[in-house]
Amino acid sequence: MKPVFFSKLGALGCAVTLFFASGMAQAEPTHGIAMYGDPALPHDFVSLPYANGDAPKGGRITFAESGSFDSLHGLIRKGRTPWQLRFMLFESLMGRSYDEPFTLYGLLAESIETGPNREWVEFTLRAEAEFSDGSPVTIDDVMWSYETLGTKGHPRYHGAWGKIETMEQTGPRSVRFTFNTEDFELALIMGLRPIMQRAQWEGLDFEASGVDVIPIGSSPYVIGDYETGRYLTLTRNPDYWGADVPFMQGQANFDEIRFDYYGDGDVVFEAFTAGESSTFREGNAVKWAEQYGFPRVASGDVVKSIIPHRRPTGITGFVMNTRRAVFQDWRVREAMTQAFNFEFINQTINGGEQKRILSFFHNSVLGMEPGAPATGRVAEMLAPYADDLLPGVIEGYALPVGDGSERNRAGIKRALELMEQAGYTVQDGVMKNAAGVEFTFEIVLSQNATETRQIIDIYTSALGRLGITPTVSLVDSAQYTLRTKAFDFDMARYRRGLSLSPGNEQRLYWGAELANEEGSRNWMGVESEAIDAMITNLLTAESQSDFRAATKALDRLLTAGRYVIPIWYSDISRLAHVKELHFPEYLPMYGDWLGFQPNVWWWED
Repeated sequence: MKPVFFSKLGALGCAVTLFFASGMAQAEPTHGIAMYGDPALPHDFVSLPYANGDAPKGGRITFAESGSFDSLHGLIRKGRTPWQLRFMLFESLMGRSYDEPFTLYGLLAESIETGPNREWVEFTLRAEAEFSDGSPVTIDDVMWSYETLGTKGHPRYHGAWGKIETMEQTGPRSVRFTFNTEDFELALIMGLRPIMQRAQWEGLDFEASGVDVIPIGSSPYVIGDYETGRYLTLTRNPDYWGADVPFMQGQANFDEIRFDYYGDGDVVFEAFTAGESSTFREGNAVKWAEQYGFPRVASGDVVKSIIPHRRPTGITGFVMNTRRAVFQDWRVREAMTQAFNFEFINQTINGGEQKRILSFFHNSVLGMEPGAPATGRVAEMLAPYADDLLPGVIEGYALPVGDGSERNRAGIKRALELMEQAGYTVQDGVMKNAAGVEFTFEIVLSQNATETRQIIDIYTSALGRLGITPTVSLVDSAQYTLRTKAFDFDMARYRRGLSLSPGNEQRLYWGAELANEEGSRNWMGVESEAIDAMITNLLTAESQSDFRAATKALDRLLTAGRYVIPIWYSDISRLAHVKELHFPEYLPMYGDWLGFQPNVWWWED
């Protein structure tokens, strides 16, 4: 066993403090930008601290994936695309360091400059930047990419585009974006858009999904061989333009990255144990302890590595769709939470080893204190909306804690009380309203999610004690994607990762503007003036205290909204991998996050 320990845990508090330590003014072009303060790395840095600049190039890493794909166009809403393509085919003007809360360094751009209040941002392209076909990356490509994504791309790109007042070329290799709203994060967001080759899309329908058009990007990888729904390979471009860019040192080390697709989640693990894949990310603590004694582990051919982190838990659990009448009453949603016997489920599936998610930003300095009343600046921010807030937002809210038994008497009793307050009673063993209409709902699950199905089996048994019999629909990955994009569910499994630097993505997750736009990430359908206001507050905060207060207030609104029944989280990642795969000893603040595997891993016999 190969334990690996987080190398900067003790420095996290200092890192987060430095994140807010100084103002945002930036008067001249520089190599990087931080949300608050200055970038940690100097202008002459040689590599990211968690990348091995001397890592050898070569080898192959193979991932086993559940599900399928029918498109290679990952920048639009239509189709099922391998999610990795959005990050691994295209580069952006700036690249993100995952060893800082939110800091960017030059990638396609050699410099960035902002106005004194970040009312505009200007980027200057590197003269040597090229697409994989050898053609130069131009300002025309940049401007076309931003406009196309902002108007025809996936909805995730639309919000920021609407905040641009003007986009203008200011030099042979420079472009400036001027904003029409106060939003200090926009300067950084503009640095993270995928840059496409305009010429490739001339005469083509950008909004059409499929595999007929192989996208051209500027990244170290190009699409190699593939068969729809079965496998896809990315091959390293030997003529990659950015081999000497400091941000890329020690990254993109594999000659080939392969993704094999399997129809069932259990088969993914079997493929790994059989040697068909190189690595497997294990989420179950009991399985990690008890089911990794297969021969390849015993022989040392497979290594078990622990990757710690200090990012927020985010939210993982079962979301209730408030667009549906059945879940519009908060008392019903709280009853569903009371009936969810977390302690018993955790013991049954995880041996009681996993910790419960207590709020959306739990496990970080940005999270609310469960059960405690709002005070200070948090209370001040919430006060204007007090008359419309749900119980618990201001006075304090905490998830129910069961006694660990299967019966969960206290939780079931409280659930019955809440359902009665909402107008439902048990009639002849069935939960009904005053008109005699049965209370029921549909839980939509992917048939590949074995552990999720185990959780729901226990949960539906508990709901039976309330006279509630939900319909559980198991659908293939394609149907699951289609149904959740269209909000065609009452309850579904839900996951949203959150960072130490929440920003505009919060509007995508739970902002009212996209609540009814199909394909948005606001699965719960929440439309709240208070939530929108807290997002605005965190985006315009000029101090550490206001930023934290706004995020804590947002955390209260989301958690006490009872939109999601949370399950568990882990402050580590468990990665099993073949012994030839290696990663740096120095680990980033975000741990096993985007940009970690496979970006900074390498192959060495």
